[in-house]
Amino acid sequence: MNPRIGTMVRLQQNGPSFDHLVAAGLRCCQLVSWEPSLWTPECAARLKNQIATYDLRVTAFWAGWPGPAIWNLVDGPRTLGLLPQEYRAIRVASLKRAADFAHLVGLPAIITHVGFVPEEPANPLFHELVATVRDIALYADQLGLQFWFETGQETPVTLLRLILSVNTPNLGINLDPANLILYGKGNPIDALDVFGSYVRNVHAKDAFYPTDPMQLGREVKVGEGRVRFPEFVRRLEDIGFTGEYIIEREISGNHQHRDILDTIHYLDRLLTPHT
Repeated sequence: MNPRIGTMVRLQQNGPSFDHLVAAGLRCCQLVSWEPSLWTPECAARLKNQIATYDLRVTAFWAGWPGPAIWNLVDGPRTLGLLPQEYRAIRVASLKRAADFAHLVGLPAIITHVGFVPEEPANPLFHELVATVRDIALYADQLGLQFWFETGQETPVTLLRLILSVNTPNLGINLDPANLILYGKGNPIDALDVFGSYVRNVHAKDAFYPTDPMQLGREVKVGEGRVRFPEFVRRLEDIGFTGEYIIEREISGNHQHRDILDTIHYLDRLLTPHT
């Protein structure tokens, strides 16, 4: 199995369960958690021991934030990420705590959604967001961590503008190609022309564009949507991407497990010629 293929693994009370990951023949994952109560030194020590025991590579810590999160095109701008002023301070504190946790575990980066970044450079909210992101990025940098933005709620040009405006040395992109489609923000292959040099990690996920302008599009199994994965992977490899492809399938149960297994083999066939 290609060592650059992995999955999302959720942090749980007694640490994450890596059994499904290992049973699928994988040794790579991205850790995810929306529960700051678990981000303790004790949990970090247990997690670090588990990673060593299983001989895993954990690419980053995907950290959620407190407060409401409504994943649509109407209420999303006022609830998601670092833009809503009423939740901003507590979310900044939470992401700094996530950085502390990632540092204790020995992970290289934290990831989050920063929210619906304003597209107008002169918008005062854009400048507020730049200052907020810089605060978190500098904190992470002091710990030797990268700070990566997951794509989706902003156009590629807007995300590049944010990165260049924040201007710290530890910024990167966790490219979720399906999210660009789900939010109707861009074509993921064309997006590489804009911010390809900043892509550090990729979520292997697929989707269709929105047809209801109030709601997100529809997520589907990798290879069945509009990402055009053979071309997408080829373009990434051509521009020198050497990071991991982390499978994310946002459903649950046996169907999710089957789709993840299918995607592992699908990606392995796509990546084999490039290794």
